[in-house]
Amino acid sequence: MSPCSTNEVKVYNLSAGKSLPDWLSEKKRRTLQKTDVDIRRRIELIQDFDMPGVSTNIQMSPDGEFILATGIYKPRIRCYDVKNLSMKFERCFDSEVVKFQILSPDYSKLVLLQCDRYIEFHSQNGRYFRLRIPKFGRDLAYHMPSCDIYVAGATSEVYRLNLELGRFMTPLQTEASCINKCVVNPVHQLMVFGTEEGKVEAWDPRTSQKVGSLDAAFDAFTDDTDVSGIPSVTSLAFKDGLTLGVGTATGQVMIYDIRSSKPLLVKDHYNSLPIKALEFFPSENMIFSMDEKIVKIWNQDSGEPFTSVEGEAKFNDICVVPNTGMFFLANEDKKMQTYYIPTLGPAPRWCSFLDNLTEELEESDVLAVYDDYKFVTEKELNEIGLSHLIGTNLLRAYMHGYFMDMRLFRKAKALVQPFQFEDFKKKKIKEKLQEERTSRLKLNTLPQVNRDLAIKLMSQPPKKYGSLADDDRFKKIFENPDYEIDKSADEFRLLNPVISKMDKKKSKKMEAMFSAVDEDDEVEGKGSSDEDDESSSDDDREWVKEVREERRKIQNEKWNRQRGDDAAATLQPKFYEIKGGEDFKVSDLNSSEKRKSSRISLGERLVTDDDSAIKTKGPLGNREMTFQLRSRKNKESFGEQAQKHHEERRKIRRSAGGLKNKRQAWRK
Repeated sequence: MSPCSTNEVKVYNLSAGKSLPDWLSEKKRRTLQKTDVDIRRRIELIQDFDMPGVSTNIQMSPDGEFILATGIYKPRIRCYDVKNLSMKFERCFDSEVVKFQILSPDYSKLVLLQCDRYIEFHSQNGRYFRLRIPKFGRDLAYHMPSCDIYVAGATSEVYRLNLELGRFMTPLQTEASCINKCVVNPVHQLMVFGTEEGKVEAWDPRTSQKVGSLDAAFDAFTDDTDVSGIPSVTSLAFKDGLTLGVGTATGQVMIYDIRSSKPLLVKDHYNSLPIKALEFFPSENMIFSMDEKIVKIWNQDSGEPFTSVEGEAKFNDICVVPNTGMFFLANEDKKMQTYYIPTLGPAPRWCSFLDNLTEELEESDVLAVYDDYKFVTEKELNEIGLSHLIGTNLLRAYMHGYFMDMRLFRKAKALVQPFQFEDFKKKKIKEKLQEERTSRLKLNTLPQVNRDLAIKLMSQPPKKYGSLADDDRFKKIFENPDYEIDKSADEFRLLNPVISKMDKKKSKKMEAMFSAVDEDDEVEGKGSSDEDDESSSDDDREWVKEVREERRKIQNEKWNRQRGDDAAATLQPKFYEIKGGEDFKVSDLNSSEKRKSSRISLGERLVTDDDSAIKTKGPLGNREMTFQLRSRKNKESFGEQAQKHHEERRKIRRSAGGLKNKRQAWRK
């Protein structure tokens, strides 16, 4: 299932994916389905829904239970049962089928128009009858009330074959040179023929008389259409009793009300290709118009496009499943295409599981890919010299960059980097030569990146280096310098004791596996497990010491770096801004007194200075203070006060003890 989005409408191609050839055995098919991812993920809605070469026509039975398709080569018709989702039968012919018509609600009655002027009638058992018409036929239609088959072709006459009587009736004589299309209105049974001259003739089958005509070729020429050549009628379709759709050979579609000769709407495909088929979708008021390159779905009233479907092969016919969002396409390829549009309608009841699949796909985010546009960042625009286009209609802002036309991007890059292709070519040649050299002679050399890790992996008993170096997921560890292990990092230094301990344990385990220990050599009262426990506990202690020591080293290095940064910061010269009204005197800074005073300690300065007040500002705006110490008298008085305080506290304690003794005596 291949989803695509056109005009913000999801279209699911159910025929996408690989197909298995018929000549493969059943065993080989099962093997491919297990190994090949594309085959395993494909959805085969109907088994063998293809043709040997090309599919030309496709229709669904009126009861909706069978799908019939014709193709080549060899010319054949295939019938598919939708209940079993498989092919019911296949019948081959002598010549290619041009058109066919289903006469019964199921597949039991068919009429087929062939390219060699033969008409074949098929019943449920096979071919019932075969006859020939005078001229080559191009289309046929069945008129149910009269049981007449109308055959139009490379002549002005329309042949009538009555199935009740089993003979030809008088043909209808038209004004056209050739007739390309004939359709019967399902409501009032009006016969309509599309001619080579671009006219639409309407005939009453009851009287075999022409009742009207439309000049569709004249109506195709409008201001909004591009007509090149004669717009002959190539397709016709009725929606109801009044609405008629006409498709021309120059790519225009006209919608008529048969009561008026002027079209209600003219729609152009703008590719000058014949309109091969028209289908009305009444439930959503949509129209399917198909040429050999594209199927356009658009609104019937306004002509606004709803979505479109394009294919790799040319389209031949279309079949829309009524009241659903599914339709089939016959094309110039082996696979007949199946498309599903959930917006138009639900899936048919015989494949209702598609609704669940599409809902799951719509819930998951699918990135839109623009093949004709290139996403570039602002840096890339500067590199190619197109930054001046920002803000114009040539660049469309999206997320952190812009979308620009791929052709403009390639031209600009070719001008800026004219030798890029030559450099790319040399690089590819160098890589190819390197691959050939390595394939001829393989040396067991160490990589340039993470050599210690490679040596460590190679030294282990199960060599893991070879598997990692060959694995696409991990080989960049030994090739890309960005993955180089930084041994000076703090994280690695703290982790290194743990890794070394694990390596020691692994080596001990390997020695225990390959060495035999005699039970007689064990010390009495102490088993081998006790020795292992003691050795493991010793290893743990050593490992803890190593981790602590490494952590101390890292902490000391951080402190040393911080001190160095602080020292460098203090050595930097500082600049001060002098406030207004203050003078800066260089003589004060260069005076000898200032230099001498700066060498004296703070205590000596306090002794020598007589002034105990705060001094004025210095030459740089700083202030100087002197500290006045207390005299000895104050110190002695403070000691005397403390001694008196202690004596008072003693007296209070003694008085409190006497009161306590008196209370105890009184209680006694």
